[in-house]
Amino acid sequence: MPQHDRTLHPVTLPSDWSPDSWRARPALQMPSYPDPVALEQALAELRTLPPLVTSWEIISLKQRLAEAQEGKRFLLQGGDCAENFAECSSDVISNRLKVLLQMSLVLVHGLRVPVVRVGRFAGQYAKPRSTDD
Repeated sequence: MPQHDRTLHPVTLPSDWSPDSWRARPALQMPSYPDPVALEQALAELRTLPPLVTSWEIISLKQRLAEAQEGKRFLLQGGDCAENFAECSSDVISNRLKVLLQMSLVLVHGLRVPVVRVGRFAGQYAKPRSTDD
């Protein structure tokens, strides 16, 4: 198997980037929140939580996705389009992760290339809509 360049390249953020800069960008199909106080309380709580991924994990993923684009890796993405809270448990997520790992083993064996596994688990609990109806 050929050796690939594993050099991680730095990510450059726009000069106007901040954790809240997304608020200045246009957004379509946004849900309406009838209770702005409850919304702000939820956002305040989220601000106190640690990030879900680290900066070096993001850099590594970007590098691996670039290698997949070059045909040096295979991209396998799995998960749900929208979850419900009843399925957000360790057992459910572990089982989905096991399926993703088993699928990647089959692909590695058959394709003889590394697989980039991307799981979409517990990430979206409602789908944006064009209307509130």
